[in-house]
Amino acid sequence: MGVEAVALSLQGNTMLPIPRRSESAIIAQHERADNCTLRADNDKIRCENIAIREALKNVICPSCGGPPLNDDSYFDDQKLRLENAHLKEELDRVSSIAAKYIGRPISQLPPVQPIHLSSLDLSMSCFGNQAMVDHVLAPSPSLNLDLLSAGTSSSVPNFPYQPPYLSDMDKSLMSEIASNAMEELLRLVQTNEPLWLKSNVDGRDVLNSDSYDRIFPKPNSRPKTPNLRLEASRDSAVVLMNSLALVDMFMDPNKWMELFPTIVSVATTIQVISSGMMGGSLQLMYAELQVLSPLVSSREFYFLRYCQQIEKGTWAVVDVSYDFPQDSHFGPHFRSRRRPSGCLIQDMPDGHSKITWVEHVEIEDKTLPHRLYRNLIYSGMAFGAERWLATLQRMCERLTYLMITSDSTVDNPGGVISSAEGKRSMMKLAQRMVTNFCGSIGTASGRRWTTISGLNEILIRVTVHKSSNPGQPNGVVLSAATTIWLPTPPHTVFNFFKDETKRPQWDVLSNGNAVQEVAQITNGQNAGNSISVLRFKRKQEQGKVWGFASHSCISDSSELLAICQVEYGSDNCL
Repeated sequence: MGVEAVALSLQGNTMLPIPRRSESAIIAQHERADNCTLRADNDKIRCENIAIREALKNVICPSCGGPPLNDDSYFDDQKLRLENAHLKEELDRVSSIAAKYIGRPISQLPPVQPIHLSSLDLSMSCFGNQAMVDHVLAPSPSLNLDLLSAGTSSSVPNFPYQPPYLSDMDKSLMSEIASNAMEELLRLVQTNEPLWLKSNVDGRDVLNSDSYDRIFPKPNSRPKTPNLRLEASRDSAVVLMNSLALVDMFMDPNKWMELFPTIVSVATTIQVISSGMMGGSLQLMYAELQVLSPLVSSREFYFLRYCQQIEKGTWAVVDVSYDFPQDSHFGPHFRSRRRPSGCLIQDMPDGHSKITWVEHVEIEDKTLPHRLYRNLIYSGMAFGAERWLATLQRMCERLTYLMITSDSTVDNPGGVISSAEGKRSMMKLAQRMVTNFCGSIGTASGRRWTTISGLNEILIRVTVHKSSNPGQPNGVVLSAATTIWLPTPPHTVFNFFKDETKRPQWDVLSNGNAVQEVAQITNGQNAGNSISVLRFKRKQEQGKVWGFASHSCISDSSELLAICQVEYGSDNCL
Protein backbone atom coordinates (compact mmCIF):
# COMPACT_ATOMS: atom_id res chain seq x y z
CA MET A 1 0.00 0.00 0.00
CA GLY A 2 1.45 3.34 -1.07
CA VAL A 3 2.51 5.99 1.42
CA GLU A 4 1.64 9.64 0.84
CA ALA A 5 2.37 12.89 2.75
CA VAL A 6 0.09 15.88 2.96
CA ALA A 7 1.52 19.42 2.47
CA LEU A 8 -0.09 22.88 2.72
CA SER A 9 -0.18 24.91 -0.51
CA LEU A 10 1.67 28.26 -0.29
CA GLN A 11 -1.01 29.95 -2.33
CA GLY A 12 -4.01 28.87 -0.35
CA ASN A 13 -5.30 26.46 2.15
CA THR A 14 -5.38 23.60 -0.32
CA MET A 15 -3.86 20.35 0.94
CA LEU A 16 -1.67 18.62 -1.72
CA PRO A 17 -0.37 15.03 -1.45
CA ILE A 18 3.41 14.48 -1.78
CA PRO A 19 4.10 10.98 -3.24
CA ARG A 20 6.86 8.72 -1.77
CA ARG A 21 8.40 5.47 -2.98
CA SER A 22 6.24 2.44 -2.32
CA GLU A 23 7.31 -0.48 -0.11
CA SER A 24 7.50 -2.79 -3.14
CA ALA A 25 10.12 -0.56 -4.74
CA ILE A 26 12.26 -0.69 -1.60
CA ILE A 27 11.94 -4.48 -1.45
CA ALA A 28 12.89 -4.79 -5.13
CA GLN A 29 16.01 -2.71 -4.53
CA HIS A 30 17.04 -4.93 -1.63
CA GLU A 31 16.46 -8.06 -3.74
CA ARG A 32 18.65 -6.66 -6.51
CA ALA A 33 21.41 -6.05 -4.01
CA ASP A 34 21.03 -9.56 -2.61
CA ASN A 35 21.08 -11.04 -6.11
CA CYS A 36 24.31 -9.25 -6.89
CA THR A 37 25.86 -10.66 -3.74
CA LEU A 38 24.62 -14.17 -4.56
CA ARG A 39 25.96 -13.91 -8.11
CA ALA A 40 29.35 -12.98 -6.76
CA ASP A 41 29.28 -15.89 -4.32
CA ASN A 42 28.11 -18.22 -7.09
CA ASP A 43 30.95 -17.12 -9.37
CA LYS A 44 33.39 -17.73 -6.53
CA ILE A 45 32.02 -21.22 -5.89
CA ARG A 46 32.06 -21.99 -9.62
CA CYS A 47 35.72 -21.03 -9.82
CA GLU A 48 36.50 -23.20 -6.82
CA ASN A 49 34.57 -26.07 -8.39
CA ILE A 50 36.52 -25.75 -11.62
CA ALA A 51 39.78 -25.74 -9.67
CA ILE A 52 38.73 -28.86 -7.73
CA ARG A 53 37.74 -30.67 -10.94
CA GLU A 54 41.11 -29.87 -12.47
CA ALA A 55 42.83 -31.16 -9.34
CA LEU A 56 40.77 -34.37 -9.39
CA LYS A 57 42.02 -35.15 -12.87
CA ASN A 58 45.44 -35.86 -11.35
CA VAL A 59 44.17 -37.77 -8.32
CA ILE A 60 45.15 -41.45 -8.06
CA CYS A 61 42.82 -43.94 -6.39
CA PRO A 62 44.55 -45.33 -3.25
CA SER A 63 42.86 -48.73 -3.69
CA CYS A 64 43.66 -49.58 -7.29
CA GLY A 65 46.18 -46.91 -8.36
CA GLY A 66 43.99 -45.80 -11.25
CA PRO A 67 42.07 -42.60 -12.01
CA PRO A 68 38.85 -41.90 -10.08
CA LEU A 69 35.56 -43.06 -11.54
CA ASN A 70 33.72 -40.47 -13.59
CA ASP A 71 30.26 -39.71 -12.19
CA ASP A 72 28.56 -39.55 -15.55
CA SER A 73 30.01 -42.87 -16.72
CA TYR A 74 29.04 -44.45 -13.42
CA PHE A 75 25.38 -43.50 -13.75
CA ASP A 76 25.40 -44.43 -17.44
CA ASP A 77 26.76 -47.83 -16.49
CA GLN A 78 24.09 -48.29 -13.82
CA LYS A 79 21.40 -47.38 -16.34
CA LEU A 80 22.76 -49.93 -18.81
CA ARG A 81 22.79 -52.60 -16.12
CA LEU A 82 19.15 -51.97 -15.30
CA GLU A 83 18.23 -52.08 -18.98
CA ASN A 84 20.19 -55.32 -19.45
CA ALA A 85 18.49 -56.89 -16.45
CA HIS A 86 15.06 -55.90 -17.80
CA LEU A 87 15.89 -57.27 -21.26
CA LYS A 88 17.18 -60.51 -19.80
CA GLU A 89 14.00 -60.97 -17.75
CA GLU A 90 11.92 -60.44 -20.87
CA LEU A 91 14.08 -62.86 -22.85
CA ASP A 92 13.84 -65.51 -20.12
CA ARG A 93 10.06 -65.12 -20.03
CA VAL A 94 9.73 -65.51 -23.80
CA SER A 95 12.18 -68.41 -23.79
CA SER A 96 10.23 -70.24 -21.08
CA ILE A 97 7.02 -69.78 -23.09
CA ALA A 98 8.74 -71.10 -26.19
CA ALA A 99 10.10 -74.07 -24.28
CA LYS A 100 6.61 -74.86 -22.99
CA TYR A 101 4.78 -74.69 -26.31
CA ILE A 102 7.31 -75.54 -29.02
CA GLY A 103 9.50 -77.90 -27.05
CA ARG A 104 12.77 -75.99 -27.13
CA PRO A 105 13.97 -72.64 -25.73
CA ILE A 106 15.15 -69.70 -27.74
CA SER A 107 18.91 -69.83 -28.07
CA GLN A 108 20.62 -67.20 -25.98
CA LEU A 109 23.96 -65.53 -26.18
CA PRO A 110 26.24 -66.30 -23.23
CA PRO A 111 25.75 -63.69 -20.50
CA VAL A 112 28.56 -61.28 -19.81
CA GLN A 113 29.63 -61.82 -16.23
CA PRO A 114 31.88 -59.56 -14.21
CA ILE A 115 34.35 -60.95 -11.72
CA HIS A 116 32.62 -61.12 -8.36
CA LEU A 117 34.53 -59.71 -5.41
CA SER A 118 33.32 -59.86 -1.86
CA SER A 119 34.23 -58.44 1.48
CA LEU A 120 35.51 -60.81 4.13
CA ASP A 121 35.21 -59.50 7.67
CA LEU A 122 37.87 -61.24 9.71
CA SER A 123 35.97 -61.64 12.94
CA MET A 124 37.45 -64.29 15.19
CA SER A 125 34.79 -64.21 17.89
CA CYS A 126 31.49 -62.91 16.52
CA PHE A 127 28.46 -64.59 15.04
CA GLY A 128 25.03 -63.40 14.13
CA ASN A 129 24.73 -62.19 10.57
CA GLN A 130 21.00 -61.55 10.86
CA ALA A 131 20.92 -58.67 8.37
CA MET A 132 19.60 -60.89 5.57
CA VAL A 133 16.09 -60.51 4.25
CA ASP A 134 14.23 -62.28 1.47
CA HIS A 135 15.98 -61.89 -1.90
CA VAL A 136 18.32 -59.20 -0.53
CA LEU A 137 21.52 -59.39 1.45
CA ALA A 138 22.39 -56.35 3.51
CA PRO A 139 26.14 -55.73 3.83
CA SER A 140 27.78 -57.08 6.94
CA PRO A 141 29.21 -54.63 9.45
CA SER A 142 32.68 -53.48 8.48
CA LEU A 143 35.30 -54.76 10.89
CA ASN A 144 38.84 -53.59 11.51
CA LEU A 145 40.45 -56.23 9.31
CA ASP A 146 38.30 -55.83 6.22
CA LEU A 147 40.63 -56.73 3.38
CA LEU A 148 38.41 -55.74 0.51
CA SER A 149 36.46 -52.75 1.75
CA ALA A 150 36.45 -51.36 -1.77
CA GLY A 151 35.99 -54.65 -3.52
CA THR A 152 32.43 -55.69 -2.88
CA SER A 153 30.60 -56.28 -6.10
CA SER A 154 27.24 -54.70 -6.54
CA SER A 155 26.31 -57.04 -9.32
CA VAL A 156 23.88 -59.89 -8.71
CA PRO A 157 24.40 -63.31 -10.30
CA ASN A 158 22.08 -64.14 -13.16
CA PHE A 159 19.85 -66.98 -12.02
CA PRO A 160 18.63 -69.46 -14.63
CA TYR A 161 15.12 -68.71 -13.32
CA GLN A 162 13.59 -66.08 -11.10
CA PRO A 163 13.11 -66.95 -7.40
CA PRO A 164 9.63 -68.30 -6.68
CA TYR A 165 7.16 -67.33 -4.01
CA LEU A 166 7.56 -69.69 -1.06
CA SER A 167 4.42 -70.42 0.92
CA ASP A 168 4.37 -71.46 4.56
CA MET A 169 3.90 -75.04 3.40
CA ASP A 170 7.03 -74.78 1.23
CA LYS A 171 9.03 -73.42 4.13
CA SER A 172 7.74 -76.16 6.42
CA LEU A 173 8.81 -78.77 3.86
CA MET A 174 12.24 -77.14 3.55
CA SER A 175 12.67 -77.20 7.32
CA GLU A 176 11.83 -80.90 7.41
CA ILE A 177 14.25 -81.68 4.57
CA ALA A 178 17.01 -79.70 6.28
CA SER A 179 16.39 -81.43 9.61
CA ASN A 180 16.61 -84.88 8.00
CA ALA A 181 19.77 -83.82 6.15
CA MET A 182 21.34 -82.70 9.42
CA GLU A 183 20.63 -86.09 11.01
CA GLU A 184 22.18 -87.86 8.03
CA LEU A 185 25.26 -85.63 8.06
CA LEU A 186 25.90 -86.24 11.75
CA ARG A 187 25.74 -90.00 11.21
CA LEU A 188 28.08 -89.76 8.21
CA VAL A 189 30.52 -87.70 10.28
CA GLN A 190 30.47 -89.80 13.43
CA THR A 191 30.12 -93.35 12.01
CA ASN A 192 33.01 -95.35 10.59
CA GLU A 193 32.30 -98.95 9.59
CA PRO A 194 30.14 -100.13 7.96
CA LEU A 195 29.35 -96.74 6.35
CA TRP A 196 32.97 -95.83 5.67
CA LEU A 197 35.78 -98.17 4.70
CA LYS A 198 39.49 -97.41 4.46
CA SER A 199 41.00 -97.53 0.99
CA ASN A 200 43.80 -100.04 0.57
CA VAL A 201 45.52 -97.70 -1.89
CA ASP A 202 45.80 -94.34 -0.13
CA GLY A 203 44.00 -94.82 3.19
CA ARG A 204 41.18 -92.42 2.32
CA ASP A 205 37.64 -92.95 3.58
CA VAL A 206 35.43 -94.66 0.98
CA LEU A 207 31.65 -94.71 1.32
CA ASN A 208 30.07 -98.17 1.34
CA SER A 209 27.15 -97.68 -1.07
CA ASP A 210 25.25 -100.77 0.05
CA SER A 211 25.39 -99.77 3.71
CA TYR A 212 24.44 -96.21 2.83
CA ASP A 213 21.38 -97.27 0.82
CA ARG A 214 20.29 -99.58 3.62
CA ILE A 215 20.68 -96.97 6.38
CA PHE A 216 19.39 -94.00 4.36
CA PRO A 217 16.79 -95.33 1.89
CA LYS A 218 15.65 -92.71 -0.63
CA PRO A 219 12.52 -93.88 -2.46
CA ASN A 220 12.25 -90.63 -4.45
CA SER A 221 15.84 -90.51 -5.63
CA ARG A 222 16.71 -89.99 -9.28
CA PRO A 223 16.59 -93.17 -11.38
CA LYS A 224 19.99 -94.69 -11.98
CA THR A 225 21.33 -94.26 -15.50
CA PRO A 226 24.67 -95.17 -17.09
CA ASN A 227 25.71 -91.51 -16.92
CA LEU A 228 24.76 -91.04 -13.26
CA ARG A 229 27.50 -91.55 -10.69
CA LEU A 230 28.15 -90.68 -7.06
CA GLU A 231 31.08 -88.88 -5.47
CA ALA A 232 31.57 -89.31 -1.73
CA SER A 233 34.53 -88.31 0.45
CA ARG A 234 35.31 -87.55 4.09
CA ASP A 235 38.30 -85.92 5.72
CA SER A 236 39.29 -84.20 8.99
CA ALA A 237 41.69 -81.37 9.79
CA VAL A 238 42.52 -78.68 12.36
CA VAL A 239 42.22 -75.03 11.28
CA LEU A 240 43.39 -71.80 12.92
CA MET A 241 39.95 -70.34 13.64
CA ASN A 242 37.17 -70.90 16.16
CA SER A 243 33.75 -72.33 15.40
CA LEU A 244 31.77 -69.09 15.74
CA ALA A 245 33.87 -67.26 13.15
CA LEU A 246 33.70 -70.21 10.75
CA VAL A 247 29.92 -70.53 11.04
CA ASP A 248 29.55 -66.78 10.43
CA MET A 249 31.58 -67.09 7.22
CA PHE A 250 29.73 -70.18 6.01
CA MET A 251 26.33 -68.52 6.43
CA ASP A 252 27.36 -65.33 4.61
CA PRO A 253 27.71 -66.05 0.85
CA ASN A 254 30.16 -63.18 0.31
CA LYS A 255 32.46 -64.40 3.07
CA TRP A 256 32.02 -67.98 1.90
CA MET A 257 33.21 -67.04 -1.58
CA GLU A 258 36.14 -65.16 -0.09
CA LEU A 259 37.05 -68.14 2.09
CA PHE A 260 37.08 -70.52 -0.90
CA PRO A 261 38.08 -68.36 -3.90
CA THR A 262 39.49 -71.30 -5.86
CA ILE A 263 36.31 -73.39 -5.47
CA VAL A 264 33.25 -71.11 -5.10
CA SER A 265 32.85 -68.83 -8.11
CA VAL A 266 29.25 -67.66 -7.50
CA ALA A 267 27.24 -67.76 -4.28
CA THR A 268 24.16 -65.95 -3.05
CA THR A 269 21.33 -66.36 -0.58
CA ILE A 270 18.01 -66.48 -2.40
CA GLN A 271 15.80 -66.49 0.67
CA VAL A 272 16.19 -66.82 4.43
CA ILE A 273 13.78 -69.47 5.67
CA SER A 274 14.63 -69.09 9.36
CA SER A 275 17.28 -67.05 11.14
CA GLY A 276 17.41 -68.55 14.62
CA MET A 277 20.80 -69.13 16.21
CA MET A 278 20.50 -71.89 18.81
CA GLY A 279 17.55 -73.46 16.99
CA GLY A 280 19.32 -73.28 13.64
CA SER A 281 19.52 -70.93 10.66
CA LEU A 282 18.11 -72.11 7.31
CA GLN A 283 18.69 -70.48 3.91
CA LEU A 284 17.87 -71.26 0.31
CA MET A 285 21.05 -70.64 -1.69
CA TYR A 286 22.52 -70.82 -5.17
CA ALA A 287 26.17 -71.57 -5.90
CA GLU A 288 28.54 -72.50 -8.68
CA LEU A 289 31.63 -74.56 -7.90
CA GLN A 290 34.61 -74.76 -10.20
CA VAL A 291 38.01 -76.21 -10.93
CA LEU A 292 40.49 -73.58 -12.11
CA SER A 293 40.50 -74.67 -15.74
CA PRO A 294 38.21 -74.08 -18.72
CA LEU A 295 38.49 -77.82 -19.41
CA VAL A 296 36.27 -78.69 -16.43
CA SER A 297 32.61 -77.72 -16.36
CA SER A 298 31.38 -75.89 -13.29
CA ARG A 299 28.73 -77.40 -11.04
CA GLU A 300 25.54 -75.49 -10.23
CA PHE A 301 23.32 -76.09 -7.23
CA TYR A 302 20.15 -74.76 -5.66
CA PHE A 303 20.40 -76.01 -2.11
CA LEU A 304 19.33 -75.54 1.47
CA ARG A 305 22.05 -74.58 3.95
CA TYR A 306 21.22 -75.33 7.57
CA CYS A 307 23.46 -74.60 10.54
CA GLN A 308 22.80 -75.73 14.09
CA GLN A 309 24.65 -75.69 17.38
CA ILE A 310 24.92 -79.31 18.51
CA GLU A 311 26.37 -78.46 21.91
CA LYS A 312 28.56 -75.79 23.43
CA GLY A 313 31.55 -75.27 21.14
CA THR A 314 30.22 -77.64 18.46
CA TRP A 315 28.39 -76.59 15.30
CA ALA A 316 27.22 -78.42 12.20
CA VAL A 317 26.55 -76.96 8.75
CA VAL A 318 24.75 -79.09 6.16
CA ASP A 319 23.88 -78.52 2.48
CA VAL A 320 21.24 -80.48 0.58
CA SER A 321 19.79 -79.87 -2.87
CA TYR A 322 16.17 -78.80 -2.96
CA ASP A 323 13.93 -80.14 -5.73
CA PHE A 324 11.42 -77.56 -6.92
CA PRO A 325 8.03 -78.67 -8.23
CA GLN A 326 8.07 -79.95 -11.78
CA ASP A 327 5.78 -77.16 -13.01
CA SER A 328 8.04 -74.48 -11.54
CA HIS A 329 10.14 -72.45 -13.96
CA PHE A 330 12.63 -71.74 -11.18
CA GLY A 331 14.35 -75.08 -10.74
CA PRO A 332 16.24 -76.18 -13.86
CA HIS A 333 17.56 -79.70 -14.25
CA PHE A 334 21.17 -79.37 -13.15
CA ARG A 335 23.65 -82.15 -13.81
CA SER A 336 24.78 -81.97 -10.18
CA ARG A 337 22.81 -82.59 -7.02
CA ARG A 338 24.04 -82.35 -3.45
CA ARG A 339 23.10 -85.11 -1.10
CA PRO A 340 23.53 -84.16 2.58
CA SER A 341 27.04 -82.69 2.72
CA GLY A 342 28.79 -80.36 5.10
CA CYS A 343 30.97 -80.24 8.16
CA LEU A 344 31.07 -80.66 11.92
CA ILE A 345 33.07 -77.92 13.68
CA GLN A 346 34.43 -78.55 17.17
CA ASP A 347 36.26 -75.92 19.23
CA MET A 348 39.63 -76.88 20.70
CA PRO A 349 41.18 -75.47 23.91
CA ASP A 350 43.87 -73.52 22.00
CA GLY A 351 41.33 -71.51 19.97
CA HIS A 352 41.60 -73.73 16.91
CA SER A 353 38.85 -75.94 15.49
CA LYS A 354 38.70 -79.56 14.44
CA ILE A 355 36.61 -79.97 11.30
CA THR A 356 35.23 -83.18 9.82
CA TRP A 357 34.04 -82.59 6.26
CA VAL A 358 31.75 -84.77 4.13
CA GLU A 359 31.04 -84.30 0.42
CA HIS A 360 28.33 -86.43 -1.23
CA VAL A 361 27.20 -85.45 -4.72
CA GLU A 362 25.25 -86.98 -7.60
CA ILE A 363 26.75 -86.21 -11.00
CA GLU A 364 25.23 -86.83 -14.41
CA ASP A 365 27.99 -86.81 -17.03
CA LYS A 366 26.71 -85.83 -20.45
CA THR A 367 30.21 -86.19 -21.87
CA LEU A 368 33.44 -87.67 -20.62
CA PRO A 369 35.67 -85.29 -18.64
CA HIS A 370 38.81 -84.10 -20.39
CA ARG A 371 41.56 -86.70 -20.30
CA LEU A 372 43.89 -84.41 -18.32
CA TYR A 373 41.33 -84.13 -15.52
CA ARG A 374 39.54 -87.48 -15.81
CA ASN A 375 41.41 -89.23 -13.00
CA LEU A 376 41.20 -86.16 -10.77
CA ILE A 377 37.42 -85.94 -11.20
CA TYR A 378 36.63 -89.65 -10.99
CA SER A 379 38.72 -90.00 -7.83
CA GLY A 380 36.59 -87.30 -6.19
CA MET A 381 39.57 -85.06 -5.48
CA ALA A 382 38.47 -82.27 -7.83
CA PHE A 383 35.48 -81.36 -5.65
CA GLY A 384 36.08 -83.63 -2.66
CA ALA A 385 36.39 -83.06 1.07
CA GLU A 386 40.20 -83.03 0.91
CA ARG A 387 40.23 -80.02 -1.41
CA TRP A 388 37.69 -78.11 0.68
CA LEU A 389 39.64 -78.68 3.89
CA ALA A 390 43.03 -77.93 2.33
CA THR A 391 41.70 -74.61 1.01
CA LEU A 392 40.09 -73.79 4.36
CA GLN A 393 43.31 -74.56 6.25
CA ARG A 394 45.31 -72.33 3.95
CA MET A 395 42.86 -69.40 4.13
CA CYS A 396 42.55 -69.58 7.93
CA GLU A 397 46.34 -69.61 8.22
CA ARG A 398 46.53 -66.61 5.90
CA LEU A 399 43.91 -64.68 7.87
CA THR A 400 45.80 -65.40 11.08
CA TYR A 401 49.00 -63.99 9.60
CA LEU A 402 47.17 -60.93 8.31
CA MET A 403 46.15 -60.01 11.84
CA ILE A 404 49.81 -59.86 12.89
CA THR A 405 50.59 -56.19 12.27
CA SER A 406 54.20 -56.24 13.47
CA ASP A 407 56.90 -55.56 10.93
CA SER A 408 58.54 -58.88 11.73
CA THR A 409 56.52 -60.49 8.95
CA VAL A 410 57.77 -58.01 6.35
CA ASP A 411 61.14 -58.41 4.66
CA ASN A 412 61.54 -54.92 3.20
CA PRO A 413 65.12 -54.28 2.10
CA GLY A 414 64.08 -51.88 -0.67
CA GLY A 415 61.92 -49.63 1.49
CA VAL A 416 58.92 -50.21 -0.78
CA ILE A 417 56.53 -51.06 2.07
CA SER A 418 57.18 -48.27 4.54
CA SER A 419 54.32 -48.70 7.04
CA ALA A 420 51.69 -51.02 8.43
CA GLU A 421 49.18 -49.33 6.13
CA GLY A 422 51.43 -50.15 3.20
CA LYS A 423 51.41 -53.77 4.27
CA ARG A 424 47.63 -53.72 4.46
CA SER A 425 47.42 -52.24 0.96
CA MET A 426 49.63 -55.00 -0.37
CA MET A 427 47.36 -57.55 1.32
CA LYS A 428 44.34 -56.03 -0.41
CA LEU A 429 46.11 -56.04 -3.76
CA ALA A 430 47.15 -59.67 -3.33
CA GLN A 431 43.60 -60.70 -2.42
CA ARG A 432 42.20 -58.94 -5.50
CA MET A 433 44.81 -60.68 -7.64
CA VAL A 434 43.76 -64.14 -6.44
CA THR A 435 40.03 -63.37 -6.64
CA ASN A 436 40.28 -61.90 -10.14
CA PHE A 437 42.43 -64.77 -11.35
CA CYS A 438 40.04 -67.41 -10.02
CA GLY A 439 37.04 -65.56 -11.38
CA SER A 440 38.43 -65.22 -14.89
CA ILE A 441 39.83 -68.69 -15.56
CA GLY A 442 36.88 -71.01 -14.92
CA THR A 443 33.65 -71.87 -16.72
CA ALA A 444 31.25 -70.53 -14.10
CA SER A 445 28.19 -68.40 -14.94
CA GLY A 446 27.86 -69.89 -18.40
CA ARG A 447 31.09 -68.37 -19.67
CA ARG A 448 32.00 -69.82 -23.04
CA TRP A 449 35.56 -70.34 -24.16
CA THR A 450 36.73 -70.32 -27.76
CA THR A 451 39.50 -72.75 -28.67
CA ILE A 452 42.35 -71.62 -30.90
CA SER A 453 45.51 -73.43 -31.93
CA GLY A 454 48.80 -72.56 -30.30
CA LEU A 455 52.39 -73.65 -30.72
CA ASN A 456 53.31 -77.34 -30.62
CA GLU A 457 49.65 -78.35 -30.98
CA ILE A 458 48.81 -76.82 -27.59
CA LEU A 459 45.22 -75.59 -27.56
CA ILE A 460 44.61 -72.13 -26.12
CA ARG A 461 41.16 -71.10 -24.93
CA VAL A 462 40.07 -67.47 -24.84
CA THR A 463 37.01 -65.66 -23.50
CA VAL A 464 35.87 -62.08 -23.05
CA HIS A 465 33.93 -60.49 -20.21
CA LYS A 466 33.20 -56.98 -19.02
CA SER A 467 34.85 -55.65 -15.88
CA SER A 468 33.05 -52.93 -13.95
CA ASN A 469 33.63 -53.79 -10.30
CA PRO A 470 35.23 -51.41 -7.79
CA GLY A 471 38.98 -51.71 -7.63
CA GLN A 472 39.21 -52.70 -11.30
CA PRO A 473 39.54 -50.61 -14.45
CA ASN A 474 36.32 -50.48 -16.44
CA GLY A 475 36.40 -52.18 -19.79
CA VAL A 476 36.51 -55.52 -21.56
CA VAL A 477 38.87 -58.18 -20.25
CA LEU A 478 40.35 -60.82 -22.53
CA SER A 479 41.29 -64.03 -20.73
CA ALA A 480 43.43 -66.76 -22.26
CA ALA A 481 44.18 -70.11 -20.66
CA THR A 482 45.83 -73.38 -21.54
CA THR A 483 46.45 -76.62 -19.69
CA ILE A 484 49.50 -78.83 -20.16
CA TRP A 485 50.88 -81.95 -18.50
CA LEU A 486 54.49 -81.96 -17.30
CA PRO A 487 56.46 -85.00 -16.10
CA THR A 488 57.68 -82.94 -13.14
CA PRO A 489 56.57 -82.76 -9.49
CA PRO A 490 54.27 -79.79 -8.79
CA HIS A 491 56.60 -78.18 -6.23
CA THR A 492 59.44 -78.14 -8.79
CA VAL A 493 57.29 -76.25 -11.30
CA PHE A 494 56.04 -73.91 -8.56
CA ASN A 495 59.57 -73.08 -7.37
CA PHE A 496 60.66 -72.42 -10.96
CA PHE A 497 57.94 -69.81 -11.49
CA LYS A 498 58.50 -68.29 -8.05
CA ASP A 499 62.26 -67.85 -8.50
CA GLU A 500 62.83 -64.23 -9.59
CA THR A 501 66.18 -65.10 -11.19
CA LYS A 502 64.39 -67.37 -13.69
CA ARG A 503 61.63 -64.92 -14.57
CA PRO A 504 63.29 -63.64 -17.79
CA GLN A 505 63.19 -67.23 -19.09
CA TRP A 506 59.39 -67.38 -19.23
CA ASP A 507 57.80 -63.98 -18.54
CA VAL A 508 57.24 -61.99 -21.73
CA LEU A 509 56.39 -58.86 -19.70
CA SER A 510 59.92 -58.74 -18.33
CA ASN A 511 61.24 -58.48 -21.90
CA GLY A 512 64.38 -60.33 -20.87
CA ASN A 513 65.24 -57.83 -18.12
CA ALA A 514 66.46 -59.05 -14.76
CA VAL A 515 64.30 -58.41 -11.69
CA GLN A 516 65.02 -58.28 -7.99
CA GLU A 517 62.80 -58.84 -4.96
CA VAL A 518 62.53 -55.62 -2.94
CA ALA A 519 59.91 -56.67 -0.37
CA GLN A 520 58.23 -59.80 0.90
CA ILE A 521 55.30 -60.37 3.27
CA THR A 522 55.08 -63.83 4.79
CA ASN A 523 51.54 -65.12 5.30
CA GLY A 524 52.06 -68.77 6.16
CA GLN A 525 54.40 -71.28 7.73
CA ASN A 526 55.47 -72.62 4.35
CA ALA A 527 58.05 -70.41 2.68
CA GLY A 528 56.01 -70.54 -0.52
CA ASN A 529 53.09 -68.70 1.09
CA SER A 530 54.12 -65.09 0.62
CA ILE A 531 53.49 -61.82 -1.17
CA SER A 532 56.50 -60.48 -3.06
CA VAL A 533 57.26 -57.16 -4.70
CA LEU A 534 59.65 -57.38 -7.64
CA ARG A 535 61.32 -54.56 -9.55
CA PHE A 536 63.20 -54.34 -12.82
CA LYS A 537 66.84 -53.49 -12.30
CA ARG A 538 66.73 -50.75 -14.92
CA LYS A 539 64.18 -48.05 -15.76
CA GLN A 540 61.82 -48.43 -18.67
CA GLU A 541 59.39 -46.29 -20.64
CA GLN A 542 60.67 -42.74 -20.24
CA GLY A 543 62.15 -43.16 -16.78
CA LYS A 544 59.25 -45.04 -15.20
CA VAL A 545 60.11 -47.92 -12.93
CA TRP A 546 57.94 -51.00 -13.38
CA GLY A 547 57.73 -54.20 -11.41
CA PHE A 548 55.47 -57.00 -10.31
CA ALA A 549 53.43 -57.97 -7.30
CA SER A 550 53.42 -61.73 -6.82
CA HIS A 551 51.14 -63.74 -4.52
CA SER A 552 52.02 -67.41 -4.04
CA CYS A 553 49.90 -69.96 -2.16
CA ILE A 554 50.61 -73.57 -1.27
CA SER A 555 48.10 -76.02 0.17
CA ASP A 556 47.85 -79.78 0.33
CA SER A 557 45.67 -79.81 -2.78
CA SER A 558 47.24 -77.21 -5.09
CA GLU A 559 49.83 -74.50 -5.61
CA LEU A 560 48.88 -71.10 -7.03
CA LEU A 561 50.89 -68.12 -8.24
CA ALA A 562 49.12 -64.85 -9.19
CA ILE A 563 51.08 -61.94 -10.70
CA CYS A 564 50.22 -58.39 -11.72
CA GLN A 565 52.30 -55.49 -13.02
CA VAL A 566 52.75 -52.42 -10.81
CA GLU A 567 54.39 -49.00 -11.21
CA TYR A 568 56.72 -47.37 -8.72
CA GLY A 569 56.47 -43.70 -7.82
CA SER A 570 59.28 -41.19 -7.73
CA ASP A 571 59.86 -41.98 -4.04
CA ASN A 572 60.52 -45.64 -4.88
CA CYS A 573 57.19 -46.68 -3.33
CA LEU A 574 54.27 -48.43 -4.96
